[in-house]
Amino acid sequence: MAISITHSHCITSTLTQTPFLNKTHTQINLSQKPINIDNFPSLKEKCTNSTLNDAFHSLLIDPDHAYAPLLEFCAKQRSLQQGKQIHAHMIKSNSGFSSVFLNTKLVFMYAKCGSVLDAEMVFDKMSERTIFTWNAMMDCYVSNGEPLEALEMYFEMRNFGVCFDSYSFSVLLKACGMVEDVHCGSEIHGLAIKYRCDSVAFAANSLVAMYAKCNDLNGAKKMFDRMKERDDVVSWNSIISAYLGNGRFLEALELFREMQKIGVAANSYTLVAALQACDDSSLVKLGLEIHAFILKSSGVLDNYVANALVAMYVRLGKIANAAVIFDNLEGKDIVTWNSMLTGFIQNGLYSEALEFFCYLQNAGLKPDQVSIISIVTASGRLGHLLNGKEIHAYAIKHGFDSNVLVGNTLIDMYAKCHCMSYLGRAFDKMPDKDFISWTTVLAGYAQNNCYLETLELVRQGKMEGINVDTAMIRSILLACSGLNSMVHVKEIHCYITRRGLSEPMLRNMIVDVYGECGQIDYAAQIFESIENKDVVSWTSMICSNVHNGLAIEALRVFHSMKESGIEPDSVTLTSILSAVSNLSILKKGKEIHGFAIRKDFLLEGTLSNALLNMYARCGSLENAFKIFISAKITSLVLWTAMINAYGMHGRGIEAVELFTRMRDQNLTPDHITFLALLYACSHSGLVNEGKRFLQIMKCEYQLEPWPEHYACLVDLLGRSNRIEEAYQFVISMQNYEATPEVWCALLGACQVHSNKEIGEIASEKLLELKIDNPGNYVLVSNVLAARGRWKNVEQVRQRMKVTGLIKEPGCSWIEVGNKVHTFLARDKSHPESDEIYQKLAHITEKLVREGGYVAETKFVLHNVGEEEKIEMLYGHSERLAIAYSLLRNSAEGNPIRITKNLRVCGDCHTFCRLVSKLFEKELIVRDSSRFHHFKHGVCSCGEFW
Repeated sequence: MAISITHSHCITSTLTQTPFLNKTHTQINLSQKPINIDNFPSLKEKCTNSTLNDAFHSLLIDPDHAYAPLLEFCAKQRSLQQGKQIHAHMIKSNSGFSSVFLNTKLVFMYAKCGSVLDAEMVFDKMSERTIFTWNAMMDCYVSNGEPLEALEMYFEMRNFGVCFDSYSFSVLLKACGMVEDVHCGSEIHGLAIKYRCDSVAFAANSLVAMYAKCNDLNGAKKMFDRMKERDDVVSWNSIISAYLGNGRFLEALELFREMQKIGVAANSYTLVAALQACDDSSLVKLGLEIHAFILKSSGVLDNYVANALVAMYVRLGKIANAAVIFDNLEGKDIVTWNSMLTGFIQNGLYSEALEFFCYLQNAGLKPDQVSIISIVTASGRLGHLLNGKEIHAYAIKHGFDSNVLVGNTLIDMYAKCHCMSYLGRAFDKMPDKDFISWTTVLAGYAQNNCYLETLELVRQGKMEGINVDTAMIRSILLACSGLNSMVHVKEIHCYITRRGLSEPMLRNMIVDVYGECGQIDYAAQIFESIENKDVVSWTSMICSNVHNGLAIEALRVFHSMKESGIEPDSVTLTSILSAVSNLSILKKGKEIHGFAIRKDFLLEGTLSNALLNMYARCGSLENAFKIFISAKITSLVLWTAMINAYGMHGRGIEAVELFTRMRDQNLTPDHITFLALLYACSHSGLVNEGKRFLQIMKCEYQLEPWPEHYACLVDLLGRSNRIEEAYQFVISMQNYEATPEVWCALLGACQVHSNKEIGEIASEKLLELKIDNPGNYVLVSNVLAARGRWKNVEQVRQRMKVTGLIKEPGCSWIEVGNKVHTFLARDKSHPESDEIYQKLAHITEKLVREGGYVAETKFVLHNVGEEEKIEMLYGHSERLAIAYSLLRNSAEGNPIRITKNLRVCGDCHTFCRLVSKLFEKELIVRDSSRFHHFKHGVCSCGEFW
């Protein structure tokens, strides 16, 4: 019996390393009486080389010899059903009840088949147990993911005085590594020393692995260094894996090199570990060397090493190298295909991933869980909803949808495809949701503007015991910002404070959200409370100021940031360029552009868009175009920005030509592109082109126009004095009820062309709608004032007061001497006010005397006398800015650049034309609608503004 038990232990030790084999579900007919066969070796031969059913016909009378090979064979094939049949036959034939050997075999078989409960039942009923029985049961717990049960059994064995062997320590150390309990592992290490098992190779290797998994790399290295014999490749694999598991890739590769020096032959596990250590782009050369070593040492790649090579090249971004290995590999398995598929995803080659997935299916392979996750990810990144749905259906059909990783990826895919109904269903259908599931679904709802749904889901998650973390709070704050709900923002702020969540990232997010909700004072308080402000903190405060129209304050914060020694990043520069654009201060914009060049910022993507927009809004169309043509990657956003820049400067024909070039580049325009194009047509009088582009948008690109597109077309028709056509278009709109923007565009045209009848209708329609833009009330008021209906004017102004809306006063600003000077209408707050008004009087006198200037008082829409109207015209803010610029003798040859928050009135337009002619100065005036370039008495708008 002793010999048989020893033999059993050897088999057990060997089979613990056997890779998983597919189950065979052969039905076996058992007779009541065992069948005699000639000798035991023939039975073992049948178990090894034949089927389980054939082996049953060769049973021996001796139960140990009869059933042991059969149980081993069931364990090898993970055949639980057949193993239970053998167990049942043993019970019926009354065989093996008293055999420790057979019961140990049963425990081992059930362990390998994953049936812990059955193994426990056999183990608990045993009246006698050997160390091999205890080892089998502990191994059962460990191999089936229950390491704590194995450690409990360890303490039970010590209480019973069971003597351990080297295999016991190997199993127990693995359990300690799984739970990362270094104290228990050290105790078992001490016991192993006591039993003199620490020098046994596989026990020593287990000690190395245990210390490594418990994050005690020094302990692992000390254990390895104490090994007397170092010619065992498994020992080297253990220590290399230890360094690899702790992210010490260079040290792992050094050990690999040392192993080669002393002549220990590497096996597949060693090579795979070395390849996995090449985890950084700086290790490309080493990866190539290891590849060369593999080819030199063996010449033929097994799948295990080949898959590791593919994975390495994928990590290093060398997709072409990975593809060569893949193409030359015979007998590719699903792991090989998945490695390539994952590689395409990791390197952003999503279209290639979809195409490769088709090859996988054509090769006759069935996608597994990894394949599904990869292809769903690619579909989401590309926004290919149909592909995503097809893979989702496949996952449901084959039962993959119940896997939490697949479910999380599906949620993310539907979020990126903006398909919220399917996102909600995919989340609800998940049988098991983890923390990532909740984080992903909340982010999906928040990023797709489903703000109320986000907050409702947060409440549901809290009821189910989900702990809210920083990522979830970010989604919640995004929802609060979208709802502009200060109540919720303050509630979340209090929650963060109560929980003591003082991470800088959360504080920066709070600054962002308060700024986006218009609470700039709260944002500033939180910003000041951050002790160690990083670049994100400063950028958040800059963005908050820009968002609230405080461009000058944003520039002040930017200056303070640089003084504090914090270097801005590309996001900071993008934000501050937006502030510069709002102020239209070209000199500051050029300074920031120069800074970006000196600091080697990549002038692509968002930053190039911001630079182009800055130059365009600062009146330098030439520099804007230089940014456009210098960009290596011209995205749709950049093309749209350049089209908008042309439109802003009244260069409609150039905008149309650029749109044609964009289409030739096979770029598909979106709603924003067509909005910029219609805007350009509107400010250049390109009526036929504008109407044609609206049809192209609907018919060729299947884009349903927004109200803003219709407003642009109405504005285009109205500016061209085709008022009746514009009105008929408005009342014929089918998909949209005319919005305030549409009626406002029509009313503005009626005011310019004095169409009282349609203007009256537009005014009434505009007042019927719920409008929150004071400019719309002002426009109605101006139309009524132009007709002398002062009583109605007072009613409109009273209505504005009731709704809490305030007319924005006319304001102009100009950059002189590195400082922005701001002027309100009839402003006398400037320190040089007297000199400015004297200069303005001199300018006006010259315009009257030499240019025949006569004030057009019809543009003064106040119920006052003619003389007072003239005085009001003379005090318009842009004239004060011009006077100050000429007073300060702005640099010869440089244009005068003025920015105005309201539209330039007709009289000031005439004033600017005459100044450009009589004072031989180019004026570039940006009003609320567009740019006017005045030169030699002519304006770029062609009197069409």
